[in-house]
Amino acid sequence: MTFVFPEPAVEPLRGGPVLRWGVIGPGEIANDFTGTLHANSDQRVVAVGSRSAERAAAFAARHGVPSAHDSYEALVADPAVDVVYVASPHPQHLEHALLAIAAGKHVLVEKPMTTSGADTRRLAAAAREAGVLAMEAMWTRYLPGTTVVARLLADGTLGDVRLATVDVGWPHDPADPGDRMFDPAAGGGALLDAGVYSHWFARFATGAPVTSRTTGAVSDGGVDLQSVTVSRATGGAQAVVTTSITAWTPGLAMIAGSAATLRYTDHFVFPASFAVHRGADADRWSEPTGLRGRQGLVWQAAALARYVADGRTDSPVHSLNDAIGVAEALDAARAALDVPQQDTSAP
Repeated sequence: MTFVFPEPAVEPLRGGPVLRWGVIGPGEIANDFTGTLHANSDQRVVAVGSRSAERAAAFAARHGVPSAHDSYEALVADPAVDVVYVASPHPQHLEHALLAIAAGKHVLVEKPMTTSGADTRRLAAAAREAGVLAMEAMWTRYLPGTTVVARLLADGTLGDVRLATVDVGWPHDPADPGDRMFDPAAGGGALLDAGVYSHWFARFATGAPVTSRTTGAVSDGGVDLQSVTVSRATGGAQAVVTTSITAWTPGLAMIAGSAATLRYTDHFVFPASFAVHRGADADRWSEPTGLRGRQGLVWQAAALARYVADGRTDSPVHSLNDAIGVAEALDAARAALDVPQQDTSAP
């Protein structure tokens, strides 16, 4: 008998609610985000803000964005903007998100939402008090394949989850003086970059960790280069999480249950396919949309637009409490490695 997979639970990219987006931080991720929104959805970026008028103007020209602002304050005050995408370096996320929230704007904040659990709790409290939607841009959670995996977990198709393994590793060159990954003041290190994906996946697969142990390597400059975390969740499910900026890893995450094992066949961070193994039998789910790589950033934007239309002030699939939990897991892993914590709290 052929295994029947559930349908993806994603918001349609066209024909649904549409928001007018403003972008803070016209860098690489904002370029990819704006590009896929305009190419693959009805969502539109209508304004961009930067401390550099030249950078803002260049971004606007590249993407056909109507307004370019030379300050973040002007961007969040723009009456044409419904929601602000915070794509600045992550030590600045709290400051810029609070600025947007104070202006009454919804916010989608690049991951990690902030650089600590304490700062993420502060951001969440501000959004709740203001009555706006604040969402961590954990875009992998909103991909079609991930929504299918979530349904398989919820329906008990895999049985009791016993073990999850996940790796994320993208190498960086320590000799590159411009690479912020090796700068503690810029929020460098593997955990705050690649590790946010792997620690999120462990939580997604097994539940919140109740114990964890981390070992790894730290640079002479004080950033974590790679680490392995072993955690245990309520009920006994374990996860093994590896993260690196010194080596490439394939990102083939796995969830092993008492009834079946799910194994990704593509890098799980991006639009991906996977297989469900039951003994010698394997049933494969293939990514159906044709979107690849960071084109997948579009689904989180469509989801946020739907949540706003429905009057929600929190994501039902990756909540503010989930973002806090991921931040606290990163805190614990960095503390175990004696990586100095940066104080990025806005005044």
